[in-house]
Amino acid sequence: MMRNRAWILMALLLAMPSVAPRAAAAFSAIAAPQSASAAQSQASADAERDEQASDMEQDRQDQEQEKRDREQEKRDREQEARDRDQEKRDREQERLDHLSELYDNGREALDEERYDRAEAKFDQLAQLNGSQTDAALYWKAYAENRLGKRDTALATIAELKRRFPQSRWQKDASALEIEVRQSSGHPVHPEGQNDDELRMLALHGIMNSDPERAMPLLGKVLESGSASPKEKSQALFILAQSGSPQAREILGKIARGQSNPELQSKAIQYLGIFGGSESRKILAEVYASTSDVSIKRIILRSYMISGDREHLFEAAKNEKDDEVKREAIRQLGLVHAQSELQQLYRSDNSPAVRRELLQAFFLAGDAPKLLEAAQSEKDPELRHVAVRNLGLIHSDDSAKALQSIYAKETDRGIKEEVLNAYFIQGNAAAIVAIARNEKDPELKKTAVSKLSIMHSKEATDYLMEILQK
Repeated sequence: MMRNRAWILMALLLAMPSVAPRAAAAFSAIAAPQSASAAQSQASADAERDEQASDMEQDRQDQEQEKRDREQEKRDREQEARDRDQEKRDREQERLDHLSELYDNGREALDEERYDRAEAKFDQLAQLNGSQTDAALYWKAYAENRLGKRDTALATIAELKRRFPQSRWQKDASALEIEVRQSSGHPVHPEGQNDDELRMLALHGIMNSDPERAMPLLGKVLESGSASPKEKSQALFILAQSGSPQAREILGKIARGQSNPELQSKAIQYLGIFGGSESRKILAEVYASTSDVSIKRIILRSYMISGDREHLFEAAKNEKDDEVKREAIRQLGLVHAQSELQQLYRSDNSPAVRRELLQAFFLAGDAPKLLEAAQSEKDPELRHVAVRNLGLIHSDDSAKALQSIYAKETDRGIKEEVLNAYFIQGNAAAIVAIARNEKDPELKKTAVSKLSIMHSKEATDYLMEILQK
């Protein structure tokens, strides 16, 4: 209010000519401090605004960093969960591998007629209570019978029947039990047994000369409780080689489960070798009717052997079990079914499935699709897998694809993966080219470190060039 009055008074004085000069001077004296004060206020306001803007920018950066940290923590937790799941799967796989190794060692001992070793291996397997315990008990009883331990063999058969009343080894066990009870009771030594190999050679000869006579003899071997595993396997092999509809029919019956699981697996494998539309039809029927994952995997491998892309593709699209689905995808890669694999990649967004598809592209040698995935895939981990698999394909196309990725890429991790891929290929010339032009000192060091352990002229020449600078 006082300031307004001063301005009004000054205006009146200026209107009077006699006092105008003195009033102007007075006005200047009053206005000058006020102007300086206004400038200071403005500067202070500007500084305050700048400080507020700076604080806001810092807050924004802090929020963004906090967001990135949260996202990284989330990724770390997810990775930890994946690692735990993978460790669990690895432990389970180790256990299954151990069980499988015991079974294979026991079977190998049977083939070598080392029945004491076979008995020990199958006894150990039976005590672990895995999925093959019933089979282990059967082969343990078989080995005990061959060693002359008839009472022990009968006790083992009784245990199998008691513990696994629904086992598909029951029929074989019953046949073995009859033969054990009918035997003389004297110790049976391996050297006193019939020559299995000689009998199989005779059967093979009869199959060549008189197939109709050989068929029932082979069937008898397959149904026998005392026939050795090697005999039964060879009997199936002779059937598969014959190529006759009757032989395929017998193989089909066994493949459908009308025998023990081991013979079923062998029959499925031989149907794949047998080939033809009828064999494929049988395999498809068995696949559709079984829930046994191991049988499905064997069928998928038989599809691969027979080049059956159609059924492999169908399994890869529709299979609910993840492990079986991945097996189907792998087999598609082995038959170079690039078109089918690309369709699956477009339609399935699951990271686990896409990872398996990238492996299959490698198996199929599909460098262009791996390049496409490396450049356009949104998942960083999948991009790494694509680049890594490009390195496993030793071809000019893959080398050019890696060069294209490195030139366009801004992600250091992907660039390091390209260097790893070139290293896997042994492509020193490509790494030297990168080292010459790379401006990032860390990437340049990575390239040189790889060259330092590559035994090639290009690498040595470039390392000498560095030393001479």
